[in-house]
Amino acid sequence: MKFIAPSLTLVSPPGRCPGGLRSALWLGGLALFALWPARAAILPEPVAGMIDNRCSSCHNDEDREGGLDLTVLRYEPGDAKNFETWVKVFDRVSAGEMPPKKKPRPAPAELTAFTQSLSASLTQSDHTRIATEGRASRRRLNRYEYENALRDLLEAPWLQIRDSLPEDGEAFRFNKIGERLDVSHVQMARYLGAADYALRQVMATQVTQPPAAVKRYYAREQGSYTRPMKYTVFNNAPERATFPVLGLTAQPDVRAEKAPMTVGAADPVSRELEGVGVVAGSYEPIEPKFNQFRAPVAGRYRLRLSGFTVWVGPGKQEPVKAPEPGQPAPAPKPLRWWIPNLDEVSPGRRGEPITVYSELPPRQLRQLGSFDLTPEPAVHELDVWLLARETVRPDAGRLFRSRPGAGRYQNPLAEPDGQPGVVFRWLEVEGPMQDQWPSAGHKLMFGDLSLRAPRQKDGPVEVLSAESAGDAARLLKNFVQRAYRRPVTEAEATRFLPVITGALKTGSSFADAMIAGYTTVLCSPEFLSTEEKPGLLDDYALASRLAFFLWNSPPDAELRALAEHGELHRPTVLRAQTDRLLNDPKSQRFTHAFLDYWLDLRKIVTTAPDSTLYPDYYLDDLLEESALDETQTFFAELLRRDLPARDLAASDYVFVNERLATHYGLPPVEGIAMRRVQLPPDSPRGGLLTQAGVLEVTANGTTTSPVLRGAWIMERILGMPPPPPPPSVPAVDPDTRGATTIRQQLDKHRNEQACAACHTKIDPAGFALENFDVMGGWRDRYRAVGEGKPDVGIGKGGQKFAFHAALPVDASGETPDGRTFADIRDFKRLLLADEPQLARNLARQLTVYATGARISFADRPMIEQILQRARRSQYGVRTLLHEIVQSPLFLNK
Repeated sequence: MKFIAPSLTLVSPPGRCPGGLRSALWLGGLALFALWPARAAILPEPVAGMIDNRCSSCHNDEDREGGLDLTVLRYEPGDAKNFETWVKVFDRVSAGEMPPKKKPRPAPAELTAFTQSLSASLTQSDHTRIATEGRASRRRLNRYEYENALRDLLEAPWLQIRDSLPEDGEAFRFNKIGERLDVSHVQMARYLGAADYALRQVMATQVTQPPAAVKRYYAREQGSYTRPMKYTVFNNAPERATFPVLGLTAQPDVRAEKAPMTVGAADPVSRELEGVGVVAGSYEPIEPKFNQFRAPVAGRYRLRLSGFTVWVGPGKQEPVKAPEPGQPAPAPKPLRWWIPNLDEVSPGRRGEPITVYSELPPRQLRQLGSFDLTPEPAVHELDVWLLARETVRPDAGRLFRSRPGAGRYQNPLAEPDGQPGVVFRWLEVEGPMQDQWPSAGHKLMFGDLSLRAPRQKDGPVEVLSAESAGDAARLLKNFVQRAYRRPVTEAEATRFLPVITGALKTGSSFADAMIAGYTTVLCSPEFLSTEEKPGLLDDYALASRLAFFLWNSPPDAELRALAEHGELHRPTVLRAQTDRLLNDPKSQRFTHAFLDYWLDLRKIVTTAPDSTLYPDYYLDDLLEESALDETQTFFAELLRRDLPARDLAASDYVFVNERLATHYGLPPVEGIAMRRVQLPPDSPRGGLLTQAGVLEVTANGTTTSPVLRGAWIMERILGMPPPPPPPSVPAVDPDTRGATTIRQQLDKHRNEQACAACHTKIDPAGFALENFDVMGGWRDRYRAVGEGKPDVGIGKGGQKFAFHAALPVDASGETPDGRTFADIRDFKRLLLADEPQLARNLARQLTVYATGARISFADRPMIEQILQRARRSQYGVRTLLHEIVQSPLFLNK
């Protein structure tokens, strides 16, 4: 029996079709499919005929080319594994890869009959499944979503609980797929612990509101600033020492302990001019921080930091000792100008980028913000969220970080007449800045119940309830209504009341009992997982899907109100809400989480440049942080301005700060802030492929691999994932000695029949990136260690280069269809020849992320409709996103 899918019901006529009508047509098609058999036991005749005549000579029980025996493969599309196998057959034939070029080609009519009949049958089977189950399965919230859900519910943006939860499973590149977001006993225990922690973090810590104090912490009174002025076994050189400055003048007597460290409050004018300087970045053993300040409670604070840049003089010529009688005068020692003279300070010659971190012991750093110090003393202000007990640590990221090695470290920024440094005077802290007391999270849990001071020192405040049973029921009901993303029944509102009453009976305090009940709410399926039924989503489920897509968190009050009134499904309302969410600062959560998984940016901190091969990158946190910031800012700009999807592959602009502009060899810019810069003609930069962050996550810190980078481009940018490598074939490891290039090694690898078919597709894209090293720096030759004259230079850690330039880079290649390219510039032009494929891949990636479901065979026509409607905007990224939200793929489970 042969099935022909009624595809006309799934395709909109040219032009726009209202979202509601598109969904109705789509659902009508699903309903029709649901009436048909779920499994077609007989292979469509054109498919069976072509397999017998064209395919079985290779794909049989003896040859099994590609591990596939079509003579025994049953046609059971109702079975998921069998279905995927037939989809692969369809894709290989449709792409012209099968039958192979060395075999006679089928007539066009035979090919058309094969693809159309197999497509119709597979589509019918897929729609039957979707009509019964929906595209997406129920899933728990991932770590990102759960953290944001607690932050929003408790109005506590500073909560940090993601890293306390187990790593999420991935499928189809994202942590949004139900099949990989299981709930084990271990995970449930972690989620319970995270919920309990979050609830206790927002409880009032004292009976009365903490005063929003303003207090200044002087650098001269911080031990971490003043202790390094004295040499020890760990900082026995001027580069690792701090030095005192009054105004712009060094204070040798203070450094020599001949004068007090500070004039103190007795001389407020001089006290304001006192500062402590460094010529090195913040890294062990010199890690200055304002550790007299520790945030008394978690919350919002305003930081003001006073400082400026200086120029520290060069080392002086050491005096020559008088010779012994009858002995020749000793030769003068070489002038070591690179050792700073901390008693010679003058105004700085340039600005210095400063990154401010919060710190919890031991060295748990969290980036708070950044600014540029200038030669003119100035005060710089940051609004930040701090956790309880966090302190503040500024770092001059451009300055070097001295590390031991083969020789004495030497500042790479030093010049014969001195070297740069920074001076910090004081940190002023205002806060905690609270809009209400107790906090919104506390009020959600305990309403207006009175508080009493703890009975024991350092104990929690007590929440007083004169009628615990009534208060518990009332507070729990309100909490559940706020926590759940849809209306709750009376039974649901009181379901966890026995947890609270049971805790009270066993002697728990009222607060502890309520937290036990709230914790169970926050780990219940209704909060912890998505709730969607097959078919068209109701407005509450649609609100959740939209919010978890664009904010990575639950819907806010406006979305819930629209859902309550049944308005959200209206296309104009849905579009307006999509824009509202995209224009809100919370959309940064989407940008970061989407890029973390699509491009693997979350892995940027997992590989460090090798200290021997890449000493110029080693310990360069400023470069790594700038690289991450660049890609996030670039994608946010595409989304904000609806720029075309082709910019993902090649753009005539980049987002850089001073560090990245230097790294990319671009005309200089000043400062740590990202800004859009137009590229010079014929620049190799522009687009995702040549961004430092992308090039770092596709390398391992020591070497680059065309295979890994090529596979990454094929999957992430082109949407053509290569098959996994055969288990019996070992990976090719680049030669760090420089005797052979990776291309030469791969040439031998591709001669093996088992490897050639895949490497012909993968390697060209990787070869195009061979001019870029492990951090995205341009190279004409590979680096190597061992025999060879080392390059001249000094690394970030102060050690001389130990690598040498090895064999030249060849970034040319040939695509599987025979097009050649000389370098990355040519390769980008080849990519731009198929703009629809770049947009198609982005639309597919966004759809998987938005819906928590893979792109199935039956979804393909809907993706093409999205592209058709976005074509007028040149496949603008924001337009693509809007079309996805309005499509049946998004509006249905």
